[in-house]
Parts: sequence; structure tokens; C-alpha cells
Amino acid sequence: MTTTAAPDRFASARAVADATLYEGYVLYPYRASSQKNQVRWQFGVLTPRSFSDAEGSERWRIRTECLVETAADLYAGPADRLQLGVRIRCLQVQRRRVEAPDRDGGFAPVGRLEVDGEIHVDWDEAVDQVVDLAAVPIESLLVHDHEQLFVLDGGGDEELLSDRTGCPAGRVLRRREELRGRVVLGAALVPGDGRLVKLSVVVENATTWSGDSTRREDVLGHCLVAAHTMLAVDDGVFVSLLDPPERATEAAATCRNDGTFPVLIGNDDVLLSSPIILYDHPEVAPESAGDLYDATEIDEILALRVLTLTDEEKAEARGTDPRSAAVIDRVDGMPPEVWGRLHGAIRSLKPVEDEPAAVPWWDPEADASVDPWSDSVWIAGVEVGKGSAVRLSPSHRADAQDLFLAGMTATVAGVFSDVDGSQHVAVTLDDDPATTELAWQGRYLFFHPDEVEPLDDGGSAA
Repeated sequence: MTTTAAPDRFASARAVADATLYEGYVLYPYRASSQKNQVRWQFGVLTPRSFSDAEGSERWRIRTECLVETAADLYAGPADRLQLGVRIRCLQVQRRRVEAPDRDGGFAPVGRLEVDGEIHVDWDEAVDQVVDLAAVPIESLLVHDHEQLFVLDGGGDEELLSDRTGCPAGRVLRRREELRGRVVLGAALVPGDGRLVKLSVVVENATTWSGDSTRREDVLGHCLVAAHTMLAVDDGVFVSLLDPPERATEAAATCRNDGTFPVLIGNDDVLLSSPIILYDHPEVAPESAGDLYDATEIDEILALRVLTLTDEEKAEARGTDPRSAAVIDRVDGMPPEVWGRLHGAIRSLKPVEDEPAAVPWWDPEADASVDPWSDSVWIAGVEVGKGSAVRLSPSHRADAQDLFLAGMTATVAGVFSDVDGSQHVAVTLDDDPATTELAWQGRYLFFHPDEVEPLDDGGSAA
């Protein structure tokens, strides 16, 4: 007899959740010695409560509140199939320290060690931890909260390093602290609606911290890092808090989320409560060949930057972390077709239909009453429109580049109106050799009407 493993309810959220989990884990250039890798673990860090209370800026718990629309009216009777699944994920910091043989036959810390061309450095690694709660009937949560404690085991190991002759060359020590956490689930019916349930999930760091330091780096080993929550519901769907239906608008406005941003996943029966702001139904771009861990990463740019690293820098990156090594190796071996996919993708194109396509709201053609090529604006008693000669006088609102244009003469290309009704003068520079090319491309410089001065035919102020 064979058995089939139950499908993972959270599989649809896995790719985005992984990206959330390792956001900023190791930043380009992926080396431990890089200055920007000295401050890590930026999102979803839950410290012990005593540290949080003393330090004042770090959270010790996160709270998610969301809405579920049930298939059955709970006022009409029980709903046996209405179950809630909960998964907590986080990283557990594991400190890695490198030691070299000393004169006494033991080992001493060195921070960095090279063995037969392979580099080993001190580094804080991360262990991916998953806590799954048994499914809980939502109807029971309407009566009383459900609380569950969990423990992430501590421990350590020793890895001996030998050179190519088999002689001891050093060792790597790894250690992680035991972590304790607490999850509290609650639910309440939305008044007057038997099919809307408000859920709450609180995740706490219940680890005991007896240290007196308020330095973040001293407590990281006792923290839940990149902590986030995934919820799954049977016989119901989650309601978007970003764009709730009209009947759920008021209830959605009462949902309080502290350190989390709940968004819909898949068929709306799964919800990801992320420590990073996301939209509903987030997806990893299909062109992405793998994680780059670099905070809102742009794959092509980062991959090209990896190619600029020297062999020595790449060796240190490989010795920093297995995930860094994977980035270096993947980019070094990336085939041309992958580079081609990374170079650009257009997702907004649609098949041409018989009916005229709707004009985007931001396009001047969307409003027939607006025509930048014939519209004009009155400046200092002079009507200024396409073809008018002006002198530029950028104000304090201008950026540094515009300030370099002060006093230059230009020709008005058009007068544009924005969605707020404000007018902007588009110009081309008179003495710019690229003006013809830029105008052909529709690229203009834009100024407020009070930043241009009308000129007469002789080039003097009108």
C-alpha cells in the first residue's frame, strides 16, 4: 500500500515568501567585508521583549488582522469545514567563527582563513525555520483564543578543515541559540454579517534575554528574523484589505496590522502576511533566474555588476555564504538566452481588438478638451504656446540639473495639463545640438509657467 503526501496548502505562496524571508540577507558585492553587509536583517526582526522594552525601537511581536468570507452563514448554523491553517516562518541566526591552529596545538580565532585557495570567513548564517500549527476550526476561535508555544532548538557543530595533504588547517565553529515563540489566534464575527469573520494572529518572541546590552548585534542570536505568517482557509476566502468589496469596507478599515502587510495569494484561500509592503497576488518575475537577495533587486543590473568582480572578490564572496557562492556561480555560467530574458519584458501589451482600445487616463488624448500642441498659458500678460520664445528661470523648486539651465533661451513645444489641472510648459533648448533628435522622440524639458520668461522676436523680454 502506498500513501500520497498531503498537498502543501502554502505552496502557492512559497516563492514570494522565500523572497521575503531572504530580502537583504546578503547584499551585493556579497562579501562579508563589504560595509553594507555589516548591518543586516532589516525586516521582520522580533527581539526578546526585555530587549525591546529597554532598546525602544525593535518589536518583540507582530500582529496580523484580516477578513475571511465564509461559504456558509455562521448565524444560520455550524460550519464544520471552516478550518484555519497557520504557518510561521523565520530565520534563526547561526554564528559562524573561523579558527586557525595555534602554537599550543589548539585553535585560535582569526576571522579569515585561506586553505588551498578556498576562503573561510566569520559570518552570521541563517537557518530556515518553519512552524506549522494544526488546523483550527474558526468557529472555536469565535468562542476562545487559541494559543500555542514553539521552540526552535539551539546547538552547534564543529567542522575541521584540512589542507590537500590531510594536515589540520583550521576549524569552523557554528552556534545558534534556542529560541522560544508564542502564537495567539483569535476570531470575531463582523457585526450584522454572518459570512464575514475577522481573524487575528499574534506572533511573539518569548525567548528569555538576560543581557543588559541594547546593541542590536548583541541580541540577534536570540531573535526571530524575517518573521512572517501564512494563513490558509477551508470553505472560505480571504478578503483584500487593499481593495475590499463594498460590503467589507468598514470591517477592513478596522483591521490593525503591526509590522505586517497581509496580501492575497493564489485563489484567495491563502494569505501572506509579510514584513515587507506588497500588493495582492505578488509574483516573482518569471525572467528571474534565481535569488539575488539585494532588496528590490533588478536582476540584469545586479548580474552585470557581479561580472565586474575580480577573481579575488568572487573567491571571498564564495567563502562568505553558500547563497553568495550560488549567485556568483549562477551568473558566471549564465547562458545568452537567460541574459536575453533579463534584458526586458513588456507585460502591458494586449492583442489588437476590433473595438478601439481605451486611451490611458494619463494620455492627453483621453481628454479631448486638452491639446498641448494648441493650448496656451498667459505669462506676464503674454500668451505663450507652441513656438513661443522664452528664457528659462528655474525657481527654488527645480532640481540641480534644471538650475544649470538658468538664463538659457528655449522654444515652447507645448503646454501640458496634469490630472490636478496645473499647467506645465514643455520646451526645447535653442542651443542644444540634440534638440531635433529629442523633439523627434517627444522628450522635452518641463517648467512651471512662473519659471519661464516670454521673449519678443528680438530676444528681449516681452
